[in-house]
Amino acid sequence: MSLEFRFHRTPIDVLAYELAEEKASALGRMGRALEQALAKLREFDAAQPASGAPASRLQARRVLVREAGHALWMFVVQREACGMRDSRAIMRTYNVPGEVQLCMGPMLATSTRIVT
Repeated sequence: MSLEFRFHRTPIDVLAYELAEEKASALGRMGRALEQALAKLREFDAAQPASGAPASRLQARRVLVREAGHALWMFVVQREACGMRDSRAIMRTYNVPGEVQLCMGPMLATSTRIVT
């Protein structure tokens, strides 16, 4: 932020500006995270044959789909926080598969701890 802006604005103006900057930065981070999750899923699909896949491959793919669904959810929520309510553009622009759209949501934490 330039010094010129700081000296000629009220503290609330400066705060509003910094909040807008952080919203935009978070939106960019969430968009990049979605791109990366979708790229991982596409790379996995391209490298592995779809027919006759073993259970371990199917499980690994399900994890990638869930991760992409979580990234999609995070991006949509951040967009809505910025006032952009229509998510259809995201689905088209990022070419989000239907199965990812269907599992869009928060990812539940999984624990590897054994309870005795």
